[in-house]
Amino acid sequence: MNKVYITGIGTVNPAGNNAAEFNENLKNGKCCISEFTSEDADFPIKVCGSAAGFKAEDYFSKKELRRMDRFVQFAVVAAEEAIRDSKLDLKEVSPFRSGVITGVGFGGLPHTEKEHSDYLERGSKAVSASFIPAMVPNMASGIIAMKTGFKGSDFSVSSACASSTNAIGEAYRKIKDGYLDVCICGGSESTLTGFCLSAFGNMKALSKSSDSMKASIPFDANRNGFVLGEGAGILILESEKHALERNAKVYAEICGYGASCDAFHVTMPDPSAEAICYAIKSALSEAEISEREIDYINAHGTSTHFNDLTEAKAIRSVFADRTKDIAVNSTKSITGHLLGGAGAVECCAVALQMKNGYIHPTCGTETIDSECDLNVVLHNSIERKINAALSLSLGFGGHNGVLCFKAPSIQ
Repeated sequence: MNKVYITGIGTVNPAGNNAAEFNENLKNGKCCISEFTSEDADFPIKVCGSAAGFKAEDYFSKKELRRMDRFVQFAVVAAEEAIRDSKLDLKEVSPFRSGVITGVGFGGLPHTEKEHSDYLERGSKAVSASFIPAMVPNMASGIIAMKTGFKGSDFSVSSACASSTNAIGEAYRKIKDGYLDVCICGGSESTLTGFCLSAFGNMKALSKSSDSMKASIPFDANRNGFVLGEGAGILILESEKHALERNAKVYAEICGYGASCDAFHVTMPDPSAEAICYAIKSALSEAEISEREIDYINAHGTSTHFNDLTEAKAIRSVFADRTKDIAVNSTKSITGHLLGGAGAVECCAVALQMKNGYIHPTCGTETIDSECDLNVVLHNSIERKINAALSLSLGFGGHNGVLCFKAPSIQ
């Protein structure tokens, strides 16, 4: 079995158009949620997590843009950054020993809305021939593979808000079990449309706060829903042997992965938290790390009532009396909820914090709900060496994904 290292990070999200910006905003605890503007003055959703600084025309030709939905654009740009960061020479890797695995919850929703509108207004001939390749969920991994020449495993994972965590977990297993030496993995999402916000809003899932600092407040007694965000996170994973041979920089080791399903409800997590506990324990077991060794948990932490209660219950159940000693935060307090891209951006956050020795605060959260009694990092980052960490993701449909990280034996 191979050890698996993170050797490159790339991201586009509300808190940064690259990993350096993201790291700075995480460390400074800067909430990057912003105003959502709509032509409908009475539109009930007022804030979002927009990657507003991202300008697609800076990276792609007009021809390319016709064939790429925004979620694909995010993923490709983040992948290119991750490759540069890793200093991986694409000419030196074995193409069939290198793969691409990405996660997405929705696929090309903006393209779908536009083309459907054109169809209704002008008929069948108005639908673009580029529509299908622009919106299918697998196109992020497909185009990254075309740009890199990677010919090994290449597929997309869709498990709602656990999509990119599951994608990274599958990539980890491909390398651990010897099928790949290198894998570009992560996830992406772009759904900031009035149509999608209306759907989530009508489900009573979104915060209706107009104060961006008080909208995404995980585990707070006054939380009232999540904030929809967009963006991508991409990691370069390598086997220990491959990384050592080229003297690669290493952020962290991925050492365990757990996945499960509540089999309970289409949107609500199982309040027993049984399946989440199973996923956490599975990740720890594969990592051969005990509950007493975990320093830090990057929680799914959506700022919704039942998610936060259930996740807190799972953490307390697994870690028992150690719960009070484990630092917990939620990156969604800074970025909003990136749906299928959330887990990957949060894994980027974990790796950056492990490399740089801090744990970012959960922005805006002030009064911890008594039923979410966790050691939530508030107000400011804390300096801390992280030896072992978990990242948790929960998705509609009951999907749970957990990744375990530890400090690498090489730097």
